[in-house]
Amino acid sequence: MKRKIFIIGGAGYIGSHMVKAASLANYEVITIDNLSTGHADAVLSGELEVCDIRNKSQLDLLFKKYKPEAVLHFGAYSIVSESVKEPHKYYDNNVTGTLTLLEVMLENNCQNIIFSSTAAVFGNPEYLPIDENHIKKPINPYGNSKLMVEKMLEDFSNAYKLSYIVFRYFNAVGHDKTTGLKERHEPETHLFPIIMEVIQGARENLTIYGTDYDTYDGTCIRDYIHVEDLCLAHLKGLEVLISKGNSIISDDYNLGNGKGFSVKEVITEFKKVAKVKFDVKYGRRRGGDPSVLIASHKKASRELGFTPTKSGLSEIIKSLI
Repeated sequence: MKRKIFIIGGAGYIGSHMVKAASLANYEVITIDNLSTGHADAVLSGELEVCDIRNKSQLDLLFKKYKPEAVLHFGAYSIVSESVKEPHKYYDNNVTGTLTLLEVMLENNCQNIIFSSTAAVFGNPEYLPIDENHIKKPINPYGNSKLMVEKMLEDFSNAYKLSYIVFRYFNAVGHDKTTGLKERHEPETHLFPIIMEVIQGARENLTIYGTDYDTYDGTCIRDYIHVEDLCLAHLKGLEVLISKGNSIISDDYNLGNGKGFSVKEVITEFKKVAKVKFDVKYGRRRGGDPSVLIASHKKASRELGFTPTKSGLSEIIKSLI
């Protein structure tokens, strides 16, 4: 008998890849998404229920209908610059929405959740690579909202015996070439899909935001991980939660490839691998962007047996073109 799971935000970029991965791993997947930024046609298997996690009564009906064993929560707004301009939107959905979700879970005896968090909870790094013990000092409302949920999960675990795993991402990238699943943000703010839009003629040029960061070439350095590697980590975490018996799980893991690439390096590699040329312009920094973010995934490797296998820079680019 298949185990039932809810994937919140399963119509979005990472969530839709997770729906596919979990279905192939023999889970019965029910996607819950309000479709504010997701796409119904990206949900390739299982049921899709259109619901906002802030709608407690509707959410409660869905838990009573399906009775899931675990929840994977990807349903957040995640644009750093937008969060600086519209913090209410981020606290309302990311924090209030998650609180409502947790309330309904507990009321329906669902005790297992995997939460999609972010490197943004760390702020400007004090050392690299960033491990799970690094101090958490977000520098934007998006990071604040995610850290609030992390604290919430810890408190709920202590008080209500909720089991949880937090996964912090360091820039998810890549496409699934077999199904056509890809990033489809509107507007697009992420580097790799923007470069693809330039290559495909949907944009005239690429703008680098900030060339005066404290890095070796003045542009931001980020740790990129292929979305399929992220899904693998979630499957390993889900197995831990569901097989835990009567024990309570409360743990956190950073997910990245352990290497950093600057914006200029990514552009150079794109031109090399895709064998294309395109124009680059320069603009001012965007609000809330730290100079460098690089993850240590040693804990996930040690405890979950997780090792990224598809997250080399050229491999990621080849999955896009």
